[in-house]
Amino acid sequence: MGSALARGLARTGTHTVTASDPDTDALAAVEQYCAETTTGLEGTAEADVVFLAVKPEVVGTVLAELDLPADRTLVTVAAGVPRAFVQARTDATVVRIMPNLAAETGNMAAAVTWDEPDEDVAAILDDLGTFVVIDEDLMDVATALNGSGPAFVTYFLQCMKQAAVAEGLDPAAAETLVAQTVKGAGETVLQSEESPDELVEAVCSEGGTTIEGMEVLWDSDVSSVVDDTLGAAAERSRELATEVDDE
Repeated sequence: MGSALARGLARTGTHTVTASDPDTDALAAVEQYCAETTTGLEGTAEADVVFLAVKPEVVGTVLAELDLPADRTLVTVAAGVPRAFVQARTDATVVRIMPNLAAETGNMAAAVTWDEPDEDVAAILDDLGTFVVIDEDLMDVATALNGSGPAFVTYFLQCMKQAAVAEGLDPAAAETLVAQTVKGAGETVLQSEESPDELVEAVCSEGGTTIEGMEVLWDSDVSSVVDDTLGAAAERSRELATEVDDE
């Protein structure tokens, strides 16, 4: 996720990004997108906004070495790690976000929780895509929805592609068509005043091809499978929070 953020911010051309990671291979992967890379935390306190994009189990270790003054902002990206855990270990203002990998292309969906709106963080997130502010007790759901969601949607995309290939369509053509279809459907939902159900109905003309396929979906257990999928991801986020609290 840290790499996606670095690439996305570099794309805008309006941010100076410094990447810090003890893993030199990780730094090499983002070096071209950064003004500077370092294996240590030297100079971190000079940044206006610091993103903590690490595995949940090492958050405490990193915070023990990260000395930020009270006039800095620390944005935590670690799944399942409550702001209270971070706030107890830093003087900086803490903002918690759950972004996704589409930050790299400027199409990110992110959930944010903070005590007060932070203009600098909001401007950064606007440059990376779209964000919504939620209560922190809903962050586990957001982690499942927009954090893990790209994998779920891509899996469905792949299933549609394979079905089209089985019907004879060229794989490359099928992938382009389904990817653009998913992208377009999402954009339509964002821009339309109609609900998703209403948009489905608008495409389902009586006796047409769409309603024939939708009848299969409506008669299937796909809705329950999606419920179980999101529920499993959200529950794992809750478990991570418990594991962090046990530190």
